[in-house]
Amino acid sequence: MMQLNLHISGHGAPLIIMHGLFGTLLNWSGQIKALSEHFTVYAVDLRNHGRSPHTDTTSYPLMAGDIIELMDQQGLESAHILGHSMGGKVAMQLAMNHPQRVDKLIIVDIAPVQYPNHHRDVFAGLNAVQLNSLKSRGEADQQLAQYIDELSVRQFLLTNLFRTEEKQFAWRMNLPVLEACYDEISKPPSGPAFEKPVLFIKGENSDYITADYRDQILRLFPEAEYRMIQGTGHWPHAEKASIFTRLVLNYLLK
Repeated sequence: MMQLNLHISGHGAPLIIMHGLFGTLLNWSGQIKALSEHFTVYAVDLRNHGRSPHTDTTSYPLMAGDIIELMDQQGLESAHILGHSMGGKVAMQLAMNHPQRVDKLIIVDIAPVQYPNHHRDVFAGLNAVQLNSLKSRGEADQQLAQYIDELSVRQFLLTNLFRTEEKQFAWRMNLPVLEACYDEISKPPSGPAFEKPVLFIKGENSDYITADYRDQILRLFPEAEYRMIQGTGHWPHAEKASIFTRLVLNYLLK
């Protein structure tokens, strides 16, 4: 039995939010607060992330199954589903396998395609951090900076760093399994087409959704709509938070 870490807030129709690779539900704090004024928001840590259980493997069918299990535990026959990046692929897999459990679907800056390995430097940097001798987050950032130039990416990754009860630094995510299963994480979700409405939200400056992926998106999601948030990259929900919230509300409440 999988017992995902879960934060529930608000009132109204259920909305499940899923983060991306190396993320946690805490990355969505601002959106959770805004959306919980209109919905009962169920923000989750996916397996091997945040405070959810570590397992010896991961895949989109497994992660989608975890969300169905969570819905059953919470007594939810169906819900709106919102997923970003890896969480967006989980959301797509869930919709294709269990369309009757999904009301409206929102996919943030990801497509149902196979991606090249975007994360070699990230894994190299995370593995290079000397957790045993680490004295501070600043020291961890200096070690990461040898592999990852972008400060915002390092800051995002360092949200995973915490101190154990023994005051030892450790990663919240299950780094060895995520690295071992990266080929699975790179894969597209697969299954029959999802015939219900779905909104794809793209960051203007991100290359995770491109015109080349249009045919594959429409093959699996023939009712897809698109919105682009200008001046944003792969994290439009954080970079232009109020615009993102308005897009989500306009879509879910219409």
